[in-house]
Amino acid sequence: MNRILAAVTGASLNEVEGSAWDDLLDRLGVSDLYYRRGFVEASAALVASRPVLLHLSGAGGDVVFPCLVRADPVDVVTSYGYGGPLPLGADPPVAEFADAYVAWCARRGVVSSFVVHHPLFATQRVPMRGFRVQPLAGTVAWPLDEPDLLGVMHKHHRRQVRRAEGAGLVATVRAPPEDLSEFVALYDDAMVRLGAADFHRFNDDYWQALAAAVTLVQVVVRGGDGEAVAAVLGAGEPPWLHYHLGAAAQAGRGTGASHLALYTLARWGRDHGYAQLHLGGGVGGRDDDLLVYKQRFAPGEPLASCIGKAVHDLPAYTALAGPPSADYEGFFPAYRRSY
Repeated sequence: MNRILAAVTGASLNEVEGSAWDDLLDRLGVSDLYYRRGFVEASAALVASRPVLLHLSGAGGDVVFPCLVRADPVDVVTSYGYGGPLPLGADPPVAEFADAYVAWCARRGVVSSFVVHHPLFATQRVPMRGFRVQPLAGTVAWPLDEPDLLGVMHKHHRRQVRRAEGAGLVATVRAPPEDLSEFVALYDDAMVRLGAADFHRFNDDYWQALAAAVTLVQVVVRGGDGEAVAAVLGAGEPPWLHYHLGAAAQAGRGTGASHLALYTLARWGRDHGYAQLHLGGGVGGRDDDLLVYKQRFAPGEPLASCIGKAVHDLPAYTALAGPPSADYEGFFPAYRRSY
């Protein structure tokens, strides 16, 4: 099918059935967490949405794009974390996908799209019609092929790990964890203490879906009394292990417990065939203390990170939120701010 016909009909852009989702990705060699059905479905519980895997096949390759479709108004977002259209093969149909996506959005009545691009795949390089790509402060990927993972860390972080070990804190790994109740309790308490936005206080549906469908690694750091003072969750299949969430109790602050937890996760990943531990970036992609904290585990330049924003139905967007020109630099889509 040529580009003009694809742009008019969008017929070659396939919505993959849920039962065939991971089989297709297996055939294409995509193991990354953020593209697998289980994680995208778990994320759907956070934003009242429907998980969709879009697929375009061409003579020289494929493009896949997992996303969440929200209703009333209809719009598209990537799952919690990262995503974006992923080209595969020697000559993937990238231009055809861009046209077909526009046609698919028109056919489905999609008002806007918001994409947090996957920095390890650099999906921001895929040209998409109508999208404005905006750079963020960067994201941190920790190479795990180094035999001395402690030695490559910033000296401050090395001291913190040694402080935790010297104080008798002990890190244990569960892969997969038997249940997440201890981690959830620690995480919820930390979110309340830190005054986190409601979005980050995940509901039971999310935790249950995550535990049921995602390959998880849990590290818990305990004090001498056996109480958990810090914990982290890693997720994903080789070659990339992603740091998903972490939390520390008030008693764990300043003890090096969180440093020990991430160092332990990195060692576990190295020993189980992972090439990188992706730590992510700062809050909202900003250049902040969290980004600096993560960079100290893997000193060096962060990877480029970007978001993409598109308005597909300008009259509908304007009716909902006013003209989008200024909004491209702020909260997007603006009409979701009150949801």
